[in-house]
Amino acid sequence: MTEHTVEFVGTGETIEVPETRPILQVCIEEGIAQEYSCRVGMCLACSAEIVEGEVEQTVVEQRALTEEEAENYALTCMARPKSDLKLDRGSYPPSIEDAEAAAADAAADDD
Repeated sequence: MTEHTVEFVGTGETIEVPETRPILQVCIEEGIAQEYSCRVGMCLACSAEIVEGEVEQTVVEQRALTEEEAENYALTCMARPKSDLKLDRGSYPPSIEDAEAAAADAAADDD
């Protein structure tokens, strides 16, 4: 079974993840504080920007990321490494930021 090194930039945390397992699953087992909620690729809480490397996340096309976002962001609950990776957990896809901005605008309008 092939394993790949997954490094979380800016934290110094590194784990070894088999190609057959989701990154989030190994994070939980290793005590890495990766944010998550739904664990099925819908909420985007577990997303991380792919700084370097490749992942396989076949369910993404039917879920929350756009095709372009899926090239640049991994949903760690679904993504399996296809190479060594560097991920930035502090960066979220534009769809999250757009949704948060819209929610903030709606809340301001209610005031």
